[in-house]
Amino acid sequence: MDTGGREADAQDHAGFYARLPVFEQFSRLTDPAIYTPLPDGWVLGLSDIVKSTAAIATGRYKEVNTAAASLIAALANRLGDQDFPFVFGGDGASFAVPPQQAGIAREVLASVAAWSQDAFGFTLRVALVPVSEIRAEGYDVRIARFAASHDVTYAMFAGGGLAYAERRMKEGAFAVPPAPPGTLPDLTGLSCRFDELRSEKGVILSLIAIPASGGNQAAFTRLIAEVLSLADNPREARRPIPSGGPPLTGPFKGFEIEAKTMKPGSLVAKAQLAVNRLIAFLIFKVGRPVGRFDPVRYQDQLVENTDFRKFDDGLRMTLDCTPALADRLESVLARAQENGTLRYGLHRQQSALMTCFVPSPTRSDHVHFVDGAMGGYAMAAQALKPAG
Repeated sequence: MDTGGREADAQDHAGFYARLPVFEQFSRLTDPAIYTPLPDGWVLGLSDIVKSTAAIATGRYKEVNTAAASLIAALANRLGDQDFPFVFGGDGASFAVPPQQAGIAREVLASVAAWSQDAFGFTLRVALVPVSEIRAEGYDVRIARFAASHDVTYAMFAGGGLAYAERRMKEGAFAVPPAPPGTLPDLTGLSCRFDELRSEKGVILSLIAIPASGGNQAAFTRLIAEVLSLADNPREARRPIPSGGPPLTGPFKGFEIEAKTMKPGSLVAKAQLAVNRLIAFLIFKVGRPVGRFDPVRYQDQLVENTDFRKFDDGLRMTLDCTPALADRLESVLARAQENGTLRYGLHRQQSALMTCFVPSPTRSDHVHFVDGAMGGYAMAAQALKPAG
């Protein structure tokens, strides 16, 4: 029995993502040279909130974002300090893990689906898709690591495999059944304690652009470069997070959503959460270090660590921009769609929303997901023209 060979394979899988080179220029995201195929044996985990647009229409966008980000938080807490590729999509999320962690991934998917139903009444569709199945259908899953800051990297996906897996999940394939009601994943560090981010330029634009089926890849690459060039104009556009950090909200605003990450009926835990939120509010209000925690440094890290743009078989971006720039971007995308280069969706709103995963406030690798506060990526996805 070749146990030594299996152990070597396991070590190789475990270190694969950490060994990938890191690129710092987001404009390179369409360069095939920065992407590496996932090793055979890996699996993709995916989630999607059924009827998310209906929930958003009733003002439940914070709950939608929290349920989507819960998958990333739950898996990160199970894996500890091990880094893994993931992407947040507003009303769902995706990740990739090696074969040795497929069982953990399945448990996390099942528990998050159960919790989303218990906590919010959401039906969370979840699936676990082998990369080998994706490649058998002619697609690939290639990833790259983008350094949002010195402390945080985010995964970028290419090859069409993630988009294919999402389509199959929505058709009911590779489904993971929810865990029994009452199952609570470890969601430590998942929160949304900052206020909505009001636009300073005029509009918060949620943008999705994906290649058209059978379209010219070179033309798509040029189009994305043009979009990024237009967005990289500080007079007309900026990231949605103010340079000094997001505005503080009251210490108990959003308390009920965060409390749902705890065991139901745990009054002591809820009381401790209330105390912690009040203390954190006062520390940020005063703006002076307490022990090893420096609120000013944390806010600076938060701005840099924020995931406001990504590439997962297409461009997703949340931008604070002028209405005139939003019009120009829409015009560029509309022409490209007419030419058969891409499909796109846009959604305009007045503010953005941030959902945070902070394993420890004294560490610098906390991550923050930004979406439009009135539907964001979910509504932009609804605006995508059907393929073909």
